[in-house]
Amino acid sequence: MIQGSIVALVTPMDETGAVDWASLQKLVEFHIAQGTDAIVAVGTTGESATLDEDEHCDVIKATVDYAQGRIPIIAGTGSNSTTEAITLTRRAKDVAADACLIVTPYYNKPTQEGLYLHYKAISEAVDIPQILYNVPGRTACDMLPETVGRLSKLPNIVGVKEATGDLSRIKTIRDLAGAHFAVYSGDDATSRECCLLGGNGTITVTGNVAPKLMHEMIMAAIKGDAETALALDNKLAGLHKQLFIQANPIPVKWAVAEMGLMGKGIRLPLTWLTEDCFAPVRQAMQQAEIRV
Repeated sequence: MIQGSIVALVTPMDETGAVDWASLQKLVEFHIAQGTDAIVAVGTTGESATLDEDEHCDVIKATVDYAQGRIPIIAGTGSNSTTEAITLTRRAKDVAADACLIVTPYYNKPTQEGLYLHYKAISEAVDIPQILYNVPGRTACDMLPETVGRLSKLPNIVGVKEATGDLSRIKTIRDLAGAHFAVYSGDDATSRECCLLGGNGTITVTGNVAPKLMHEMIMAAIKGDAETALALDNKLAGLHKQLFIQANPIPVKWAVAEMGLMGKGIRLPLTWLTEDCFAPVRQAMQQAEIRV
């Protein structure tokens, strides 16, 4: 089971919007050095919505290749098309990703039975560990804990990223799915509480900017050291808030660029962070003791 601070990595781009492979390699090395526990390649924060299929899979392969087995790489392979999700998941397995993170189908609003059958089809089609991803604020689709419980019985569905911020769901999912099933926070602001309640870690945006601090905070919470976790999380609180001052990943890409780890590239319809937001994001970085 992968545990700890799992960074939903930005996809670095140059100012034309082309993927910046050298910066991607630099980011992988940075996270390994800073103690990040695993990386998600081409999740929401990695701009999966605007990479075409070949780019999507090339970024996953490059991230796996750059990591060289030193850190687990989880591939974002979700889609609102079951067929496309199977294709992406199969291609992730082919390039030796360690697991896949599969978001609920967005826009088309399936029923709970539709969600179950969607994930069951992917599970049966591709033999790779699969993590469910529930983020109704983006998808207009809420996968209920009971559905997660049903899916947890499938052998290669190994966990869930629960991004509602509803902490009551953590215990419910744990009770329904059992101790073998990983529960990850998908909400930075409540990730500490999630882990103190028995969660296995977080899939984090904040970790792009403060990876060492995020790792230390999450590991303290997993170990039940509430006092240490709170002290560390207080330093991170500004980032948890300000990295969502505009739509993710707009603020986090600006912050990572300010750290000198990549250029100022993002793809339409997303745009670069507006100047009125620079100061609050920079202040949050300073609170987390990030030098810029």
